[in-house]
Amino acid sequence: MGEYTVAAVAACLAVVGLELGVWRTGLLRTGRYWGTLAISLLFMVPVDGWLTRADATVVHYAPDAITGLRVPWDIPVEDYAFAYALITLTLLLWVRAGRGAADG
Repeated sequence: MGEYTVAAVAACLAVVGLELGVWRTGLLRTGRYWGTLAISLLFMVPVDGWLTRADATVVHYAPDAITGLRVPWDIPVEDYAFAYALITLTLLLWVRAGRGAADG
């Protein structure tokens, strides 16, 4: 497994672990979270697809750093994992900031 793959999986595990083990906001159980994630990924696909397309690649990946699995439009699956981790972390921080202001 390549370093980009390992980092992508680790990022997902770290964010989910932070939510389930430390913060426990309940965000991952809400429909709003999953809707927001779906909308974000929907907009990510055309942009990431354009950046990683085979006929005129803008972003290059070292073949030994990724799994090589690309869906759709040559988007490495690791990009979805990083997107999930970044979107989820951002939303968790947003929820925590709102709770901090409401409690304090």
